[in-house]
Amino acid sequence: MRVLLLAYGSRGDIEPMVALAMELRAVGVDVQMCAPPDFAELLDGAGLPLVPLGRSIREMATEAMTGTKPVSAESLPQRAAEMFAATYDSVAAVAEGCAAVVATGLPPAAAAARAVAEMLGVPYTYVAYFPTYLPSPHHPPFELPGRPFPPDVTDNRVLWDLDVENVNVLFGTGLDAHRASAGLPPVDNFRDYFLTDHPWLAADPALAPWQEPADVDVLQTGAWIRPDDRPLPADLEAFLNAGAPPVYVGFGSMPLRDALDVTRAAVEAVRAQGRRVLLSRGWADLALTDGQDDCFAVGEVNQQALFRRVAAVVHHGGAGTTTTAARAGAPQVLVPQMADQPYWAARVAGLGIGAAHDGPTPTTESLSAALTTALTAGTRARATAVAGTIRTDGATMAAKLLLDMISGERPPASA
Repeated sequence: MRVLLLAYGSRGDIEPMVALAMELRAVGVDVQMCAPPDFAELLDGAGLPLVPLGRSIREMATEAMTGTKPVSAESLPQRAAEMFAATYDSVAAVAEGCAAVVATGLPPAAAAARAVAEMLGVPYTYVAYFPTYLPSPHHPPFELPGRPFPPDVTDNRVLWDLDVENVNVLFGTGLDAHRASAGLPPVDNFRDYFLTDHPWLAADPALAPWQEPADVDVLQTGAWIRPDDRPLPADLEAFLNAGAPPVYVGFGSMPLRDALDVTRAAVEAVRAQGRRVLLSRGWADLALTDGQDDCFAVGEVNQQALFRRVAAVVHHGGAGTTTTAARAGAPQVLVPQMADQPYWAARVAGLGIGAAHDGPTPTTESLSAALTTALTAGTRARATAVAGTIRTDGATMAAKLLLDMISGERPPASA
């Protein structure tokens, strides 16, 4: 049996799919991964064959965040159509013989994955990593570029209806053009086409619960976590052992418009708390601001091991980093930039396991204030307590559900 997994997004979109792939391979299922070319080394290390999709997601994110090639309502339909067409061609070329397709990430790519599954007549499932991506009366949708919601509309169901219109306008062109060429009718609701009415939610129920009743039949599996037993580098071990636990500062696969200013503010804020600083370079290319020995910079490391040994984790608020820090019992300060990150910031603050920074650009003063909250004994105790409630079997459950769906024990999402 062979399954195709597609993730068109950043590192936080890829890692959970790798966790699912490993669970599937453990029970004898072959896996074909489709993802941006940025993650060839990551997937090669996991022994997963990669079909690269499109251009570098890091380049695209950097262009959008720095304003060199911003995403706009005018440019998005054409870019989405191009992404759909390229993704469809890449996936269709390797999908023959696959028993199911699982997708996550950017809507045009996910829609292309479903179109391939439709062509093959096999089950298709979309997975989200946070609840607010999915339609619900309990939260509003995201605003899309150039398509603001009317300020006087506050009913969530009305907003989700408006979201359907916006998504159709911005993303539907490529799908409908493909369907027209195949002699198929257009899709009335692009959003529901790629999400389906039975999406999966790969998020921990304690950190990100799905609220019922809702408008879609969501299956929450728990977060998909890939076990990581890599040792920490020797120089990092030496830094950790040379003093009190440092504060980790990193923004993962999130470019920053003013990375140098953010780094300076973070270093000064951490030092104001009497703590050492551990910088993660990431896609923002954070770098040491001076030669003092209370700061250390690292690249790609085992965060599961590292976060157990830090005083706090300052980060952008991606689903993966938030979950990893929560599992480690590390207090957090979230500086959300976009998408799901404000959601995770609110959850961390609400659970009492850290602080949410107000806005995407921290100053020394604002970040120091957030750290003051995160570094209290009470926040540490609460973070430790919540860590004990987080499940680690999400990918195992998802693998079993997928195999049940293939065998016909559960109706496929694309039915």
